[in-house]
Amino acid sequence: MADTDGVTVQLAELLRHPEDLDKIPFLKSEFIRKKAAVDGQLKVGLKEQLEITQSGMNSIGDAQRTVNQIKEELIKIDKLCAESQNMIRDFPNINLVSQVHRNLSHVETMKANIESFDSRLDELARLLTEDDQDLENQPNILNVHYGLTQLRDIRDDAMDQIKRASDASLENTLQNHFDRLDDVVTWFDEHIGTACMNLIHLVQTDNHSMVVRLAVIIEEEEKSDKKVKALQDAQREYKDLASRFKSMNSSSRQLRGYKEKLLEAIEMHAQDQFDAAEQKFLEDPDKLNKLMAWYFNELFAVKQGMTELMPKKWKIFRTYTDIYHGLMHNWLIKRIDDPELSPPHMLAIVDWVEKYYQKMAKLGWSQADLQLPVLASREPAVIREYRQLIVKSVDEWMDLMFKTDQKSIKERQPDSLDTNEHGYFRTKTLGDMWRMLREQLLVAGNSGRNDVAEGVIDAMFVALKQRQSLWQRMVDDEFAKYKTPSADSEGLQFLQDWLVAVANDQIACIDDHEESGQVGYLTRFQRDFETLVSPKYMIHANAECEALRDGFVDLGTHCITTFVSLIFIIDFRPVIPEFFTPKWYTEFGMKRIITTFEDYIGDYKDVLHHSMQDIFVEELADELLVRYLCSVRNKGAKFRRGDPFTEKFKDDVLTTFDFFGKFPDFASVKRKWRVVDYLVRLLEVDKQAAVTVYEALKREYWDVQMGWVESVLRARDDWDRAMLSSVKAKASEVYVERGPETIMSKVK
Repeated sequence: MADTDGVTVQLAELLRHPEDLDKIPFLKSEFIRKKAAVDGQLKVGLKEQLEITQSGMNSIGDAQRTVNQIKEELIKIDKLCAESQNMIRDFPNINLVSQVHRNLSHVETMKANIESFDSRLDELARLLTEDDQDLENQPNILNVHYGLTQLRDIRDDAMDQIKRASDASLENTLQNHFDRLDDVVTWFDEHIGTACMNLIHLVQTDNHSMVVRLAVIIEEEEKSDKKVKALQDAQREYKDLASRFKSMNSSSRQLRGYKEKLLEAIEMHAQDQFDAAEQKFLEDPDKLNKLMAWYFNELFAVKQGMTELMPKKWKIFRTYTDIYHGLMHNWLIKRIDDPELSPPHMLAIVDWVEKYYQKMAKLGWSQADLQLPVLASREPAVIREYRQLIVKSVDEWMDLMFKTDQKSIKERQPDSLDTNEHGYFRTKTLGDMWRMLREQLLVAGNSGRNDVAEGVIDAMFVALKQRQSLWQRMVDDEFAKYKTPSADSEGLQFLQDWLVAVANDQIACIDDHEESGQVGYLTRFQRDFETLVSPKYMIHANAECEALRDGFVDLGTHCITTFVSLIFIIDFRPVIPEFFTPKWYTEFGMKRIITTFEDYIGDYKDVLHHSMQDIFVEELADELLVRYLCSVRNKGAKFRRGDPFTEKFKDDVLTTFDFFGKFPDFASVKRKWRVVDYLVRLLEVDKQAAVTVYEALKREYWDVQMGWVESVLRARDDWDRAMLSSVKAKASEVYVERGPETIMSKVK
């Protein structure tokens, strides 16, 4: 079940977008190839394990037959001994005298050994002192080993004998007599340990004599341990038979484990090297190859210089390789499992694996020979994790920067905006965001893998789109605070400054001037990653960049539109409701609005990007026109035949044109404001001609809504239902083709 979940997660990572479905044939062939490779490895591994198992079973069978033969021979010997006692006259007496003689001889030997024990131990201590002065060669190590072996056997035999005597006081006395031996043995073991830890150095300095003498000592101890182990096993498995043979019960020697100590020393020496490399690797992952040079140098030294100096049965090169390879595996896995591991370190490890196997091949070891994969076959998972670490870093930075801006807006923090070289308002996080994306892109590119770079770039596209959505939502939330009639203007200018800054940011992202060599952030981003991805992916990436470009334009426009809406909601709250009411004729509402427009444009012309200024003016004109047309629904709005509303409309339009005529896009503004002419005609024509005016209006403005037309007609002082019914009847008859939206689509 876990494997299935792992595959599902892997597929989810690979197929994140609809375009990735094109990868399915390639992924299928890739999975089939990997499956075939794994099946092949399993087949070879299974065959090897079967052969090893069969060989082991054969060895067990041979051992069982040998044990049975020994058992039968021992039974025969026991039987012959019993029969021989009856064949010899006075055998019990002879046997007793023989035992007494042997015991006396043993006592004399034991007495001599105990009496000479201290002097012999002093001599061994003197030899060890000499070796302390020359640990590189230790000329006395064989003599010391031979002498200590004798003294340890004497001690073990004496202690065994005294234990059988069941005399606790004598046992303590004898134990005190032998106390110094343990200290000398520890001293000798330290010399052996030093030599074992320096084995590689001894080989590299051609100190073959020391290596051979060390091997002789350890091999001799290994043989003795095997005998002791075999005797202990026999005593445990055949207690009844063993109890009848004195030789099987008289051994007091214990396992000393010098061969195991040698292996521990080899492992400890290598582990020290790994520990020394760890901090340097964390400081500079690019030096991993150099930091691990010792690893291959030492294995090469073992292969070339140590193999002939050690017993062949030890297979010392294989032994060293297994120990070193296992430690390398553990060291790499520990690094990979470190939650604090950075992407560069992770990538260095993945790249190192291939180099590792190449260097091991030069030493004569194939990947199959090494059995345990050095990275536990986790390379694909590590690559995914490497990619996810970059993606996580991108998401965290994007989230942090957005929250910083969000906090600045919500808390109305002063000096939270920046200005560029042209004096335009800008947020402080925009440059940091694109710089961060470029840095993370470099990290992904360092992997040298298209799949890593493409996955990271996809995540960046998502993060950028999400940032656009979050900004739009935050702008809407801030705008909503001022929509209620009771809302005051506190913090309004701060918000308007931020809206200008965010709008400028969007232009900075897409502001390309090829002729001057200046390009926006998005184009630079696109150029940075195009060398890291495949041509096929680049088609998808170009489409994503275009979508982002549109999103930047939409967000910038939305900020300006919101800015304009705030002006009308707050600044013109008392003015707009007076349009088309009796006050309209006596007040100069349109003039007041235009004056306010002039103030805003004067205040922001130096801090708002010039391309945004055109949009700002256009939005002002459109919003003013929409509000103006919708004012026919104002409370008290009524057009009487005797009132000079036609002249008032003309005055408002001329005031508007006088202001907007100063800007380049005045022709567009003038064209949109022509709809006011239809408003005037609907108000001033005879009732019967209203149908004709409506038809002309509908043909020019296909999206004009009947609700607004009805409001206009109801504002006439001579309104009646018959006039409205005739217009609605005409509306059902007139057919116009739908086209681009006009200004009337905004008039509800």
